[in-house]
Amino acid sequence: MDKKRVVVALGGNAILSKDASAEAQQAALRDTSKYLVEFVKKGNELIISHGNGPQVGNLLLQQTAGSTKDNPAMPLDTDVSMTQGSIGYWLQNAMGTELKKAGIDKPVATVVTQVVVDEADEAFKNPTKPIGPFYDEKGMQQQKLEHPEYEFVEDAGRGFRRVVPSPKPIDVVESDVVEIMVKNKIIPISVGGGGVPVIKTTNSLVGKEAVIDKDFASEKLAEKVNADMLVILTAVDNVYINFNKPNQKKLEKINIAELKTYIKVGQFAKGSMLPKVEAAIDFVQNTKNGSAIITSLQNVGKFLEDGSGTIIVK
Repeated sequence: MDKKRVVVALGGNAILSKDASAEAQQAALRDTSKYLVEFVKKGNELIISHGNGPQVGNLLLQQTAGSTKDNPAMPLDTDVSMTQGSIGYWLQNAMGTELKKAGIDKPVATVVTQVVVDEADEAFKNPTKPIGPFYDEKGMQQQKLEHPEYEFVEDAGRGFRRVVPSPKPIDVVESDVVEIMVKNKIIPISVGGGGVPVIKTTNSLVGKEAVIDKDFASEKLAEKVNADMLVILTAVDNVYINFNKPNQKKLEKINIAELKTYIKVGQFAKGSMLPKVEAAIDFVQNTKNGSAIITSLQNVGKFLEDGSGTIIVK
């Protein structure tokens, strides 16, 4: 692969599976960093983004459980910024170690990133973004008793999760900062958790209680910094049609028109693969020569060597 400017979007579930301790998440990110460093070894300009759905949901639970009049729980936009800081700290620490092992002298730094959304976005009336842990039916009902204002959905056959508004990103406030960092050979970690959702007023940016989808935020950032490539990492090496059926078929190199046809017939699950496919299409459509890749973290080496994965082109 030729040297490129690459935004790599890492899922929140890749950082946290079942063990929510700091130690377990740090260990996961140490493993993750071994793969991400491969992009740098090839000479690419790397920009990292990440999700935070499990982490921000867990932080909300911790805050709610300990909330008092004198020490109240923080609003959701602030919780997003807090997880940007904690995951960013773990990730920049792990990346620093792996870069040194590889003999690469490059600093890594986290940008607490604000992402502009529209106050009139219909998402504020229709929460769809899953956050926090999975519950069985009994656990979900107990949560509703304790927090009647919470809304829950069944998520990808794995249980029930709380859902919050997920407005579409319009702009990335700190994209110029990210650009400056890349030009100065710094690896930025940006739009963590989809970025802190803010709305623009005359002179201010005002936080909104929501969680932006990290794939759409990563796409918007990739556009703003003129990236050559958007890499969305997920649990599988390729996107499939007829997924988990006897006639499933993996998609390799595919154009936008074909993907849109598959979307129309409902080939991609709303809570998991669909936003990744839609973000990939947006990036390819909105850039001159950009390409988007959807693959797994474990497949990064093969992708860099021989283009293995699902590659979306115009």
